[in-house]
Amino acid sequence: GEPPYRGVLSHGWVVDGEGRKMSKSLGNVIAPEEIIKQYGADILRLWVSSADFTSDIHLSADILRQLTEVYRKIRNTCRFLLGNCFDFDPTQQSIRYEALAELDRWALCRLDNLVRRVTRAYEEYEFHIVFHALHNFCVVDLSSFYLDILKDTLYCEKADSPARRSAQTVMWLIMETITKLMAPILTFTADELWQLLPGKRPASIQVCDWPVPDPQWNDRDLGRRWEILLEVREEVTRALEQARKEKIIGGSLEASVSLWAGGDLYPLLKEYHLFLSALFIASNAELFPDMGELPAGAVPGQKLNLKIQVTRAPGGKCPRCWIFSEREEELCSRCAAVIR
Repeated sequence: GEPPYRGVLSHGWVVDGEGRKMSKSLGNVIAPEEIIKQYGADILRLWVSSADFTSDIHLSADILRQLTEVYRKIRNTCRFLLGNCFDFDPTQQSIRYEALAELDRWALCRLDNLVRRVTRAYEEYEFHIVFHALHNFCVVDLSSFYLDILKDTLYCEKADSPARRSAQTVMWLIMETITKLMAPILTFTADELWQLLPGKRPASIQVCDWPVPDPQWNDRDLGRRWEILLEVREEVTRALEQARKEKIIGGSLEASVSLWAGGDLYPLLKEYHLFLSALFIASNAELFPDMGELPAGAVPGQKLNLKIQVTRAPGGKCPRCWIFSEREEELCSRCAAVIR
């Protein structure tokens, strides 16, 4: 008297890129084996996960090419994470949470949010949300922000410095976690990544427990502060782009950024004044309280109570880290100490 299943999912028709039903007479059928042969099984699985199956599901060569680009970005992010953990042993060199750099703790806060969102989406069969959440985390949170800032630490600090080990600790945690999150969809890619991760673990990712984030990672106060810092970075990036167009600078490391902040923004930025140049990937950053008038050469923020001035950084470029300092044609003091 009971149905032989616990739940039923129904899905829409698979249609071509123009919304037409696939049929041999129209010549618009794309067979799964053709996709696997040309792109690999993970691209086929990624396509299935990307669509909201409660509506008609579109499939075309253009859609597959777009998904291949999405896959490439996810894979490149994973490759960067793996490549920068080559000399890291998680059993011996991990940094405890309390000693992590704040930027690294922010990344764990975002990872915590990802795990919660993806887990809920899997449980509710919303695979397209899994797809978008993983893609957004890899491309926006990691590649465009977190890893972009970390490059200086990873490439220029001492190999065993606390800052670099902090970054590697979090990159390893991110890599292990997102590999588990993607395993139900990107099965073959996850298996490949699992074999390359440093440290000891079960032979197959398919027998691992589902990731459960550490409660410490869910730091909402930290998350709110960094939402504002991200908005400040967005404003400064806009000013840097304008300075680049006006030939004031080439890359952002050629820039010296001056900020005038008002209201509650000034005390927040004052807490982070030593980090601002790293946040903007600039050689220098100075902070002043907003006195009302727009300083010469400055531009107002579009969303924040902020005025921004971009000038060319004084001094010369360090040949190792490319940051400008007063030590023209010499290593900067940081790099000189590292290689001594």
